[in-house]
Amino acid sequence: MADKTSINPFNWHFADDQGVLVTAPSSWLFVSGQTAMSDDGEPQHPGDLRAQVELTLANVHRVLEAAGMTLSDVVQLNTHVTDVAAFQAGAGEVLDRAFAAASVSPPGVLSQVSALGHPDLLVEIDAIAVR
Repeated sequence: MADKTSINPFNWHFADDQGVLVTAPSSWLFVSGQTAMSDDGEPQHPGDLRAQVELTLANVHRVLEAAGMTLSDVVQLNTHVTDVAAFQAGAGEVLDRAFAAASVSPPGVLSQVSALGHPDLLVEIDAIAVR
């Protein structure tokens, strides 16, 4: 099991840590960008950002589980959306709730992109986990 320490040298009060110091890790998992795809690779929930965030997070969780990890092992989370304002208006709470339940606040990036790999996709999430 890795030792993880939150690093927050600033007085900013964002939901995520500004850094995570990892010492003595035994396993690292780099989760490729996950999207709201079904098991057979078909985009799901066109036009519904919240539903896409939920499925995308579920897909991240499945990759973590396949490696014997959980959301509590995530040390970095990058979220790419086609509309940051829509994400912040409600869909982002899906991630907030899930990581609060896992008792972690991984640092990462929230970025707005003009398009993702399929025109129906609204969100893509990649992660790094350490155990």
